[in-house]
Amino acid sequence: MIDLRRLEALVAVHRTGSVSAAAVQLHYGQPTISHHLRRLEAETGSVLLQRVGRGVRLTPEGIRLALRGEEILGLLARAEDELAATTSLQAGKVRLASFPSGAATLVPAALVLLAERHPGIDLDLVEAEPPEAYELLRAGTVDLALTFTYPGQSEPDQITSVPVFDDRLHLVTRADDAPAGQGPVDLAALSDLAWITGCERCRRELLALCDDAGFAPAIAFASDDYVAVQSLVAAGMGVTVLPGLALRAHQHPDVVRRPLAAQRRVQLSTYGAPPRPAAIDAVAATLTEVAVPLTE
Repeated sequence: MIDLRRLEALVAVHRTGSVSAAAVQLHYGQPTISHHLRRLEAETGSVLLQRVGRGVRLTPEGIRLALRGEEILGLLARAEDELAATTSLQAGKVRLASFPSGAATLVPAALVLLAERHPGIDLDLVEAEPPEAYELLRAGTVDLALTFTYPGQSEPDQITSVPVFDDRLHLVTRADDAPAGQGPVDLAALSDLAWITGCERCRRELLALCDDAGFAPAIAFASDDYVAVQSLVAAGMGVTVLPGLALRAHQHPDVVRRPLAAQRRVQLSTYGAPPRPAAIDAVAATLTEVAVPLTE
């Protein structure tokens, strides 16, 4: 393997035309440059320089290696600059996955704050519910995921999740179907109605809530689209349970909501354990900050 310091010495000789000038450029002594060149010839098994009078010139092999060396050293310098820019948050790209209601609420606010504080960070967004988001993290397709979990639901192996806030669940009905009173909601009072559910995790939580209330709900429809779910409720096709973020993103004018004594945990997930690149930490910190008002 070619030593980069020796390659740098050869490139400097090619640029400056002499060993002494290369030594000045690289801030080495002339004997050091001569040593690097001799070792480079030994490593490559090639004659790279010829003595001409009191100076030296590169052989055709030396010129070819020096030209290629300029490319290699240039790419290395570019990589170092890009890494330094990312580490100092002057630049960087972060690929974020988010469940839909998070993408419609937290992410836009985070983008505004991120543009103010770290304009060099480029954020790519893809919508994905937690199971898909975890697979994207494992595959390296995304760097960070805004996910959620319900009590009693386990996290996948090698996924590290940090809580952001607890998102309260709400019963969503037409006004005519809403339970009477303003106290705690008894879901059992709605056991004779049709129910509408969402993603698989949300469905499991709905079934658990109804089971705690002493009945098994009749699931009429299922959709991951919280706008479509509310339209079905407004049309009288059933009732549902939705998290606060979904209702913050969109609430149909013909539905009403009542808070439940249940919640989901919104979190930021990554693959593997910290530490993480500075740009990813910056995006995570911004998402956490814009969620603070939702915890109050």
